Amino acid sequence: MKTLHALVVGAAVLALLVLAASGQLRVSRAATTFELNAVVTDVGEQIVSLTLDTSRFRLDAAGLDTGTFRVHATGLNPYRSLDPRTVTGTYDRDRVVTAVSLTPGGDILLALRSGPEVPEAFTVAHADGIGRSIALDVRYTISQRTPITTGHGRLRFDGFTQGTTADPEVDAFASGESRSGLQYRLFTPVAGVPGPRPLIVWLHGGGEGGWAEAQNNDLQLIANRGALGFTTDSAQRIFGGAYVVAPQATDFWMNDAVMGYTPRLKSLLDELVAANPVDPARVYLVGASNGGYQSLALAATYPHDFAAAVPVCPGVRRYLSDAQLAALRSTPTWIVQSRDDPVLPFADNGGYAYERIGNALLSAYDRVVWEGRAFSGHSSWIYVAHNDPVNDQGQHLYQWLAAQRANSPTTPGIAVPTAGSAGD
Repeated sequence: MKTLHALVVGAAVLALLVLAASGQLRVSRAATTFELNAVVTDVGEQIVSLTLDTSRFRLDAAGLDTGTFRVHATGLNPYRSLDPRTVTGTYDRDRVVTAVSLTPGGDILLALRSGPEVPEAFTVAHADGIGRSIALDVRYTISQRTPITTGHGRLRFDGFTQGTTADPEVDAFASGESRSGLQYRLFTPVAGVPGPRPLIVWLHGGGEGGWAEAQNNDLQLIANRGALGFTTDSAQRIFGGAYVVAPQATDFWMNDAVMGYTPRLKSLLDELVAANPVDPARVYLVGASNGGYQSLALAATYPHDFAAAVPVCPGVRRYLSDAQLAALRSTPTWIVQSRDDPVLPFADNGGYAYERIGNALLSAYDRVVWEGRAFSGHSSWIYVAHNDPVNDQGQHLYQWLAAQRANSPTTPGIAVPTAGSAGD
């Protein structure tokens, strides 16, 4: 019986080999799942590739090309209260597959065309009516155009089910909520460096705050690279390993008088310092636009508690008194703004703060251009995310920040903007 069984199995294998050689063999049709791979660019998070779960199949990379699959993407407004006509950035179109490869584990990786000029790559849009960024309802559909060669013949999938979205930089931030009711995301540095660590506080712009339908605690990380710039390997080396916290306002930081954001943020930071090995003398405030205002308001209210403040294109003249600005002389402050800012004009905001504080550093760019691409003049946080500002001593912003301690004197001097990227 064993001999007969072996003969039957052998005959079946031989038949499969003959069919495979003739091109007639079809592996049983199968379904699989896929993951969306995202990266936060200077102007928002994008889906840059898809990973198909095919590790259980013996696929031949030679049988894959950019025409094997069709990828279609929709990014829709998920909020019924928003008039669709006021939401800029939705889409319903095909994605261009630029490369196909197999991962070491045997999964198919589809690289997609992406960049600021590819609107269908984004996971965020803008709701003009409420002045907010919104997270889109992003859905992908994959269809297979041609069979794939496997170790047993050819394979055609029945269907593809969308799974999770992976963005390693964003996913490195844990979620939390303070006793004062503010949600936040917290990056914890890798272990290995002894002693207490610095804490960098990223205060988002107006578009990334929560609103009635969306207190989602993610827009402050995915709308731009402001917070993420401080978690790169380069930045972490400069700071010797730093915590980075990105709180989210429940509306606008500039609604501070009504919402009490300044004391609530101070309470949140005190909680984090108490719960983590944070050096209380090295807590740094960095904020853009609305967050630029809030960084100044915090430092002015608690003039001896923060090592430094970096207000970026901050709201100033209509929101902070001259007495508040004068109080900032106790806190090392470096202002960053473009002179062509169309949202918060330089003269009444960054320039005004620089004049009234008296001993602040200033990086005043003519316009916002990075890697040959021009951006809105309000987007000067791009320079901060890339550690571009440099002072008259040749010291870049992150290195300057890392050297500051609470109650230590600042070194006055006008900073000189540079066009290139900064080194370590």
